[in-house]
Amino acid sequence: MAFLQLPNLGKVHYYEYGTGTRPMLAFHGYGMTGRQFEVLQKSILTEYRVYSFDHFFHGQSAINWQEPEILNGMPKPLIKAYLEEWFKIHGRQRISLMGYSIGANIALVLVEEFAGLIDEIYLMAPDGLSVYKGFHFIMHQPLGKYLFKRVTKSNWLAPGVLKMLKRVRFIDESLYKIAYHEMDTSQKRLDVYYTLNLIKQLQPNVVKITSLINEHHIKCHLIFGQYDMLFPRSGAANFISRLDKPLVHEVPMGHWMVTPQLDEYLVNCKP
Repeated sequence: MAFLQLPNLGKVHYYEYGTGTRPMLAFHGYGMTGRQFEVLQKSILTEYRVYSFDHFFHGQSAINWQEPEILNGMPKPLIKAYLEEWFKIHGRQRISLMGYSIGANIALVLVEEFAGLIDEIYLMAPDGLSVYKGFHFIMHQPLGKYLFKRVTKSNWLAPGVLKMLKRVRFIDESLYKIAYHEMDTSQKRLDVYYTLNLIKQLQPNVVKITSLINEHHIKCHLIFGQYDMLFPRSGAANFISRLDKPLVHEVPMGHWMVTPQLDEYLVNCKP
């Protein structure tokens, strides 16, 4: 097992895999662990040695904070510790980054801090490229915060709310199944509540990040699902337009995309 001790945060567990030699730090999506990217055997893992972290409230990572601190959210400057502590173990060197869904927030914040050391970044169905109204409502609006707390504390409200959201087509069947699976026990609902509150301050600075990507010639891969209702390509239009040479892909998938099918797609896209 490998861990990083992050000052003022806690203990972060990470996996190391891949047959490549170039280091890549990776951040998974909600409800997964650092093993999520192991399916990318033919594409990413042949080129990179991946160091993939468990988020807090996932896998074997453990935060030191109490509930009041968690609900206030993690300040962006604390994210620097992921790379600073990794450098202490593996040496200061050039790296690449990868983030899927909510994991893209951490990858993007690291670009803000370490752009001069980054060669390449993969963003898959990424959160953080625009303000997602649903998340903003439950994280920052008084009524939304109240409702979110009630739903996650209740045994019967969560399934009812998810069914209603599917019925009015706010979410599709695949998102409904994912969300239902992550909220079918009291502990899972508490983990959802804590996770989304913890990351609510990690809103990347799109203007700064795109300028840094252009300035440092960071190769930027953006991968979206054609049927993704959560983080579609349309929400990233401003981010994409600011980049000089983005590599944008839209695959015939929904939000759930880190699969062998994506691995095959990425292999076939190689020049």
